[in-house]
Amino acid sequence: MGTHNQSETFDIGGDLPINRLGFGAMRLTGENIIGPPADEQEAKDVLKRATELGVNFIDTADSYGPAVSERLIGEALAPYDDDVVIATKGGLWRDDRDGAWPKCGEPEYLRNAILGSLDRLQTETIDLYQFHRPDPDVEYKDSISAFAEFKDEGKVKHVGVSNVSIDQLEEARDIVDIATVQNQYNVGDRGSEEVLEYCEKHDIGFIPWAPLGSGELDGLGDVANNRDATKYQVGLAWLLQHSPVMVPIPGTSSVDHLEENIAASQIDLTAEEIDTIEN
Repeated sequence: MGTHNQSETFDIGGDLPINRLGFGAMRLTGENIIGPPADEQEAKDVLKRATELGVNFIDTADSYGPAVSERLIGEALAPYDDDVVIATKGGLWRDDRDGAWPKCGEPEYLRNAILGSLDRLQTETIDLYQFHRPDPDVEYKDSISAFAEFKDEGKVKHVGVSNVSIDQLEEARDIVDIATVQNQYNVGDRGSEEVLEYCEKHDIGFIPWAPLGSGELDGLGDVANNRDATKYQVGLAWLLQHSPVMVPIPGTSSVDHLEENIAASQIDLTAEEIDTIEN
């Protein structure tokens, strides 16, 4: 990884080294995450610029658009550089009438979903395929077993789960190796702290979604003002320092914002600043 020290990187599944500040591609769509973005070329430019700046972990889902975010990633970046890790998800579909995200964990549905993802991403193997959200109408083990099959068939290199409890994570790990967990987590919402600690113990990557959330961010504001940084940058720096398995994926649709986000990985918070942020 060249100049990056170990604390700046994480090995997904033990064998895919990534820089820990990734890119979340949810916003590369239209309003309400439905349809294409206003400027598709700009979206592709953001993806290309991200990889130029050393971001080599890109996270998306088939439900972003739906299909749009994956397609743009394939068009912008395929064939992928060897060090670029692409993660996507299956298990939610979309309704453009109300913007809903209905769940579907049926193995047959998931198989259809992954075939679409492989096609749009223009790849034969997805580096990290994540089950987007447990479906209460389908046995969790049945859904996860489908992911295990995809791995056995070579369609998937590593399996991840998302929006899970420790019990669900353990149930999944009984069926297939789990490389990552993606749960909501930020300074203002640390409800998944125990899941994060479990991930640390088992060297599972933890991908926090909504990395700034909407919690009380006064502490972030104070530290940001003192540092001439944005709250967003300080929030990302806090996540990176909070745990070595943390892989934040800030998303943006503009190159300027992207460069600002990436600069957050250079911020080294003091113990006093961390105290201010957390309390």
